Amino acid sequence: MEVVTFELLFKALRNSIGVMGVDDDTIRMYTEIILGFFGFGEYVLDNVLSKEDRDLFYMLEEMGILKTLTEEITIKRGKLWRTHYWVLNKERIKELAEKRIEEEERVRIYEKIFGGEL
Repeated sequence: MEVVTFELLFKALRNSIGVMGVDDDTIRMYTEIILGFFGFGEYVLDNVLSKEDRDLFYMLEEMGILKTLTEEITIKRGKLWRTHYWVLNKERIKELAEKRIEEEERVRIYEKIFGGEL
């Protein structure tokens, strides 16, 4: 999977935080915020995030949608310079987005068998 699309990320968020009671408008807003930071890239520097954005990123990290990376570089004076990144977990996003599709397909099978009554 190359690029995380709006639809894919929206479905993944709906199938993760949506089941906890977060409404679609809020999920849509979160999707726009995340894609606004990542665009077509895979990494975001932690120091560009506001406190509110970072809180959202930590919540998504708990669900496996985002991961963190730390890069350490020794600078001229022998001090260690650490850079923290946020990374899209594309495999987990795809897994969460497809989870609901599989459940919906099972429901459709039962609807066909029982004429729409569950």
